[in-house]
Parts: sequence; structure tokens; C-alpha cells
Amino acid sequence: RNFRCDCGNSKFKNLQCKLLPEKGKVNSGNKYNDNFYGLYCTCKRPYPDPEDEIPDEMIQCIVCEDWFHGRHLGAVPPESGDFHEMVCQACMNHCHFLWAYASQLAVPPLAKVNSLEGEGVFLKVKESEEQRKEIKKESGVEHQEMKEEKQMEQFNEPSTSSGSDFLNIYGYCSKFLQKFLVETAKITSESSSCKLKELQSKPFLKKDTATFWPLNWRSKLCTCEDCLKMYSELEVQFLTDECDTVLAYENKGTSDQETERRDPLMDTLNSMNRVQQVELICEYNDLKTELTDYLRRFADEGTVVKREDIQHFFEEFQSRKRQRTNRMQYYCS
Repeated sequence: RNFRCDCGNSKFKNLQCKLLPEKGKVNSGNKYNDNFYGLYCTCKRPYPDPEDEIPDEMIQCIVCEDWFHGRHLGAVPPESGDFHEMVCQACMNHCHFLWAYASQLAVPPLAKVNSLEGEGVFLKVKESEEQRKEIKKESGVEHQEMKEEKQMEQFNEPSTSSGSDFLNIYGYCSKFLQKFLVETAKITSESSSCKLKELQSKPFLKKDTATFWPLNWRSKLCTCEDCLKMYSELEVQFLTDECDTVLAYENKGTSDQETERRDPLMDTLNSMNRVQQVELICEYNDLKTELTDYLRRFADEGTVVKREDIQHFFEEFQSRKRQRTNRMQYYCS
């Protein structure tokens, strides 16, 4: 991410960059981490490691872009299909605000069972204590709403005491109107407030481990003015960029590979009509045959093909081509 070549600056004084001829003395945006020197993970080993016989998956951190062994992340990674991105321990300490989001968004790592540690059995942590409290809170709200709906149904039933019923219904309508206004004001204030401060007001746990994140988790990060300033100071503005995700890079790589696999000759042929296609194929076959015969003489004599020889061949080939095109051509109808 944002890495530029060093040709043309102070590192390679005699080599001019063909992409950016005018460069500064140093590329200040480049970060020469251990990966730049062929070392990976916290163990600072090469990959593949000839001395490492333990099969393990390498996972890339989306912040520092370093690669790590799954067993060196401080936590057992979930199954590969359960998470989409990972942030390593060092980057979690650097981006400390992510711990507040991790309590709500991060995919729980696999927890090793002590009694079955010898067999290497892992269980998936279903939900945290904070998540259980949130579920209980939501269930309590649902119970209260059901109770109020039941009371409203009772007042909607026919009754002989019309005056008292009217007063009671009027009171409940006022109550529900007041509740609606309070909820509307709450939603408005939440949309304009900082999501991060709201999460930080709740208890959350910090660990010396990596964290694992699901798809589209970045869209839930706060983008208020204070948070955007914080991202800039920590140099992690890319976290709010949906085009920076691992999935976006994978899709781009797949698209580039498909483009590279396409045959430019076939693309050109498909853009032509039938007569042009026949002419191009004939010209291609003539060029291939004449060039093969021309080079065979050098192979038989054991001489080196020089630049002048190739230029001479194409000059003669173009001359013969002009002679052919100047003549009248007939096509079958």
C-alpha cells in the first residue's frame, strides 16, 4: 500500500525512474519492514522456512501488511471462512480504539479446551459477557413492549363506561406520543454523535492478541470529525476506504489475471469483419513462414542473428507486402 520504487532517488543515484523522472531524495512514505528483507511474523523467519516442519497458514495484517503464522498471533484464528481480515497484536496496540469495536464486531477466536489440550481440540467462543447482557436487555425491552400492546388491546375492547374509557385512551395515546418523540430524538442524537465514544462508555476487554474481523466491518467505524482526525494522526485513514479491503484487492487481482490471460491477437480478430480476419490470418501465416525460413539459414550456418539482420528481414518483408497490395485482389462471392 502506497509503496513506491526507489530508483532515481538517493538510494540509486545513477538509475533514473521511468515512471516518475523527478523524485525527492527519499520516499518518505515507504516503510522498510522485515517483509522488505524477506523476514516474516514475530519469529522473524523467511517463508517458506526450511527449518520449520509445522504446517501453518500465513495471515496478513491489514494495517501493517506484515504476514504472520497463525500460531504466533496470541489467539487461535477462527476457521478461514468465518473471518475476512486480521489485525495483529502490534497494530491493535497502535490502533487502541479498535478494542472498543472488537467487543461488538470482531469474530471470536477459537478457544482451546484445557482438558483436551493434548488432543488439540478447539471450541468456538459463541458470545461474550457483554453480548449476553445486550441480549438480556433487548429481551427486556421486547417484554415491556408486549405488555404495553396487551394493555392497549384491553382498552380497545367495547365497554359501557365510555367517558372513563375515552380518558384512559387519551392518556395512553399521549404516553405513546411522548415515547415516540423521545425515541426520535434519541435516534437523531445517535446519528450525529460519535459511535466510538458510545462504545468506549461501555466496558470492554483489551488483550495482547490479534483480532479477526468479518465482512463489511469497516463500514461500521465512526466517521465523525474527531475520529477522522484520529485516523489521520495514526496514519490509518485507509480503514474507512471500502476499496482497500482484502476482498477488493482479491477481486482486482482476479480481474487483472483474466485480462492478462486474454490473447490480444484474438481480441483484434474479434473486432474485425470476415474479410479483414482472413487477410490478417494470411499475413500472419506469411510472416511466420518467411521468418522461420530466414532464421533457419542462421541456424544451419551456426552464426549469430544480429539486430541488423532482423531489420533487413522486416524491410524486405514490408517491400514484398507493398508489391502484393498494389496488385488487384479478387475475392470469392
